[in-house]
Formats: sequence, structure tokens, C-alpha cells
Amino acid sequence: MNIQFLFFEGCLNIEAAYSRLEEVVSELIPGTTIDRMKIKPEDAAKKHNFYGSSSIHIDGVDLKYDPERETLSYCLYGDEESPPKWLIEAVILRALRPKGFLFLCAANSARSQIGEGIARQLAPVGVKVQSAGSKPRGVRPEAITVLSELGINALEHSSKNVSQIDPATVDTIITLCGEEECPLFLGKAYRLHWGLSDPASVDGNQETRLNAFRQVRDELKKRLSIVFAS
Repeated sequence: MNIQFLFFEGCLNIEAAYSRLEEVVSELIPGTTIDRMKIKPEDAAKKHNFYGSSSIHIDGVDLKYDPERETLSYCLYGDEESPPKWLIEAVILRALRPKGFLFLCAANSARSQIGEGIARQLAPVGVKVQSAGSKPRGVRPEAITVLSELGINALEHSSKNVSQIDPATVDTIITLCGEEECPLFLGKAYRLHWGLSDPASVDGNQETRLNAFRQVRDELKKRLSIVFAS
């Protein structure tokens, strides 16, 4: 995998962005070299498909790739924080093209079920998607409802204990636990932690609870759409 970190001096958060990239690479694909490239302001941006400083390219594709966007040479993040860790993870995972996803949370009733449903909708043929938990409690009806709003039928989803999952079918684990302890799953796999608050813990009327589930759904769809982008 070819990973490039492109920058020019004078922009904020260059070192923070590089440190975050190093962290993700060391966790997901240890031993992979990062090519750190200083771009001179006079260099043509299009020569490097350079959106701005700092840019992270995975196999030649910028994290902020947009086919309708012109390449520019400027301070990409300005006063904002450097790119979020999940974004770097998602783009690296896309390049790795894993074949077996497992979503984990404690109860396997909400977040991991939503992740499973969305991933099954987005994943290409041949990719296996599962979910499980350490204390399965049954699928929450709110999870089924918010998935149905995306055209995903989750009526046949069921909660499973992590012990029921065959390690041979998993090469990528995404844990979604927030405050609670996440299940452990043994076996060799890429491991990501996308901690999200449990929507099942939200009190209120039906619409309030559904909105909490929608927030989780929309966040997972945003991230998984990058993982499975063609």
C-alpha cells in the first residue's frame, strides 16, 4: 500500500495530522512506510492531486477526494482539527478490501445491528458481514425501523453471542461500544474502534428514541460509505 503525507510549511496542524496518520498505520498495517512529501508552493497542485496542506493519499487517492472538486494548493484544514481518525481508518480499510466484517457491541441489539445492516447493503458481492455481542438481548425495534428507512429489511436479524462467530469468517472487527466494555474476539483481524453512544439508553418519547437511533445510523452510513466506495 502506498501512503503519502503531502504538506507545505506554514499551515496549522501538520504535525498533529502526521501523528494521527502514524497512529492509524501502526495499528492497522504495522511496518508500512509513510512517504512524507514537502510540496513547494510553486509546484503545480495538479501534479500531485494536491487539495491542500496537509493531504493524506492512500494509493494515490486523497482522503478528501471529490471528483467534482478542483485540485488546489492551500491550507486544507485551517483552524480546524486534523482529519478524524475514523476517516483515515476508513480509507485504509477500503484499500485493504477485507472480506469478512464483524460489528461488535455489548448487547448486539442496536449499534452493531445497524452496522451489519448498512454494511450488507453497501458491501460488494463476496464480502461477509456479521454482528455479535457479549450479552445479546435481541434486536431493538427502533434499529429495525431506522434501517427500514434506508430500504434495509432487518426483520430477520437476530442477536448472537460473540462465541457463535467462526473466526475463519472474520478479517475485520469494528467495535462500537461507547461507555461500556466491548466484547473480546480472538483471531487475526484488522481492528477498529468506532465508539458511539448507545441509542437504546436514550429516554423520551418514541420520536426522541428514534432520532437517537437515526444519529447512529447516519454516522455509520457516512463511515461505511467510504469503506465500500468503489
